[in-house]
Amino acid sequence: MQTIQPLLEQARQAAPALRQLSDDKRQALLNALADALLSRTADIMAANQLDLDKMPDEDPKKDRLMLNSARIKALADSLHDIAKLPDPANVLLLERKLDNGLLVQKKTVPLGVVGVIYESRPNVTVDVAALCIRSGNVCVLRGGSDALHTNTILVNIIQEQLAAFHTSIHAVQLLPTDRSLVTAMLTAVKYIDIIIPRGSQQLIDFVRANSKVPVIETGAGVCHTYIEQTADLEQAAKIVTNAKVSRPSVCNALDTVLVDKAVAADFLRILTPQLAAYHVDVYAEPLAFTLLKEAGYPQLHPATEEDFGREFLSLKCSVKVVDNIAAALNHIQTYSSKHSEAIITKDVAVGELFLNTVDAAAVYVNASTRFTDGGVFGLGAEIGISTQKLHARGPFALEKLVTEKWFVHGDGQIRE
Repeated sequence: MQTIQPLLEQARQAAPALRQLSDDKRQALLNALADALLSRTADIMAANQLDLDKMPDEDPKKDRLMLNSARIKALADSLHDIAKLPDPANVLLLERKLDNGLLVQKKTVPLGVVGVIYESRPNVTVDVAALCIRSGNVCVLRGGSDALHTNTILVNIIQEQLAAFHTSIHAVQLLPTDRSLVTAMLTAVKYIDIIIPRGSQQLIDFVRANSKVPVIETGAGVCHTYIEQTADLEQAAKIVTNAKVSRPSVCNALDTVLVDKAVAADFLRILTPQLAAYHVDVYAEPLAFTLLKEAGYPQLHPATEEDFGREFLSLKCSVKVVDNIAAALNHIQTYSSKHSEAIITKDVAVGELFLNTVDAAAVYVNASTRFTDGGVFGLGAEIGISTQKLHARGPFALEKLVTEKWFVHGDGQIRE
């Protein structure tokens, strides 16, 4: 029977050596890894093509799976950016001298061994490895079978650089894709300090329900944009179109448009040619359906209840006309996954009300939800977007790959 225990033992054993690698060497390692990715672009793309050939063209995950030369270049650039970021570990958070002479310090330290479970996103392999190396954490990666060839070559390249810097190659490991082994990972409390699922809501729910190891969720995105009655409608249509079509397969893409009934007819008439140019399937509730039909929208469908609160991950979205800001806030509270939400408005007070009322990891006024990204926010890269509230929320990146540790220096003190 196949087991991952030896791999997990190797990961745990690699942790002290990686923590002891100097800050300068960790930076140099990441810069060398960036160069290695660029030099191996052709090999990476060849492996990636083997994975792409197995996936139907109509599968929305295919775009997330693809690594072309531009995306590999972006990964390399991201590695350079991560290398420049300050080490989040060994930061002094508090220091005090007690009356009895004890010196008490609180510092940040690496989490230890980070386990990540993800689907069809080979860029995650590089992002997670880089963030963990920079912060002194070991990582064990369980990617999906869809990306096996791509993940394998990427981890091989990473391990080659670890070896070149005289560091254990077991600091970054790719686990088998056999689903029967996932439970072993989720219950490996002796070897793994934290589990991070990144993928579908089904994956996240499974990990949450079955993991004995502490979990940080990087949640699915059900993202709304509300067009308030004072909005610049031309600007609003541009933002909505960008949020939907620029990269529909990612979690910060728009899923539902809410539009105030006072401007619904005018706005949907402006929006119609822009979404139609990208052949977006629109699922509309009755009033929105009528207005879009009058505007001549070609790919129009009556919405069902399931079309709200749905993460489409494709060129599809739902549209609903609402009475006012209160109705929009109520809809978002009911259907949001607490990822990214936006309002388009000229009313500053209404914008502030939206920002302060909506419960989400990222909230926008007059901008596309597509900006919710660790790299865009200046974090170098991200493991995912956390939609929970403990430890990390929003782009889960380098700064959150640490915990706290107390250091106490004494000179023979005993407690009376």
